[in-house]
Amino acid sequence: MKEKKQNRHVYWNPYFGGFLLGILIIFTFFITGRGLGASGAMKSSVVTIVDDVSHEHAEQSAYYSKFVNNDKSPMNNWIVFETLGVLIGAFVSGALAGRIGWRVQHSPKITRRRRLIFAFGGGILFGIGAQIARGCTSGAALSGMAVLSTGGFITMLAIFGTAYLFAYFFRKNWI
Repeated sequence: MKEKKQNRHVYWNPYFGGFLLGILIIFTFFITGRGLGASGAMKSSVVTIVDDVSHEHAEQSAYYSKFVNNDKSPMNNWIVFETLGVLIGAFVSGALAGRIGWRVQHSPKITRRRRLIFAFGGGILFGIGAQIARGCTSGAALSGMAVLSTGGFITMLAIFGTAYLFAYFFRKNWI
């Protein structure tokens, strides 16, 4: 008889995590004068790669030319260092909690392959949305709300409202 595998992963209480995130945003504004964000680091990485592959194309492109400067690399940006810090911190946290390893967590109702396809597709849609919105959830919603921006509150309502609506259609993949 096969023994049922228990979930050994213990996570923080999401309310406590949200509280700490709020404290972090306040601290970030106090220290740097800016909020949090991550999508700008991806943009800087893409611009750097395009510039390295074809500098002429980057200079002639209406989009890339705004970020290409012979004096300064697009990677020399505070948000790149913030994102690197988040990645290093996540790695250290995972190592301390004994959670580093390759695995795909998914519902028993879907396959590993389907879970990866959905995650990849969601990531692409998130990236496109962040580019259109000129910021990710961290930059547009959380940091916007931290400074009591109306746009920040609208963005957060749109994010959670859309997630709530789509959850109905995708719930069978997770429950």
